[in-house]
Amino acid sequence: MPHEPGHLQTHPLPPGIVGALGIGGYQLLADVAGVGAGRIGSHIFLLVAPDPDPTVPDAGTQITLHQARLKDEADVAAFTQLAAQLGYLRLSGYRLTLERHGLRSKVGVLNPATGAIVTTIPDKHPGGLFGGGGGAAKLLAGARSLPPAGAPPDLQDPELLRQVLLALALRDEDVSGAEAAELADRALQLTRGDAALDPPAALEAAKNA
Repeated sequence: MPHEPGHLQTHPLPPGIVGALGIGGYQLLADVAGVGAGRIGSHIFLLVAPDPDPTVPDAGTQITLHQARLKDEADVAAFTQLAAQLGYLRLSGYRLTLERHGLRSKVGVLNPATGAIVTTIPDKHPGGLFGGGGGAAKLLAGARSLPPAGAPPDLQDPELLRQVLLALALRDEDVSGAEAAELADRALQLTRGDAALDPPAALEAAKNA
């Protein structure tokens, strides 16, 4: 159905969602901790909400890793998994810094313990011809190799815990977006019954339930 201008400002999306929005051909594939993957037609990209900063005006959600021509549907999974991994890193303590490049932004993953940028997400997808086989899949492998930056978020907060579980579930290439959301919900229920379960153990138990 049609929406009035500014609909999303007055009705913001809940955090930790998968494939829950379609407006004018746009689909939000996933959103974890303010990092999402979206597509419209052949275009696919990451979306990153900046860290809140009371001293800086809100720059709004920014586009990064924009690929104008998606040639292989299998690449959609890599974008979704990369968004989930970046969201997971943010939840584990890393900060995401954004540097505007025209209509898009380059994203730096910063370890606050050292002040170092440990990996960078370019504003545009390098593509297969000149990108040397890089792109979302290569960036995903690099992001997965990073250790947690610090203590996990407050897992007593059900919403934060669900986002952690969703991020972990989406990292599995054999799990679809809808399945990841169901697994996260089941794992969340299991943690309520057994507080000793950490997120990976809860997710594994949900898979085997």
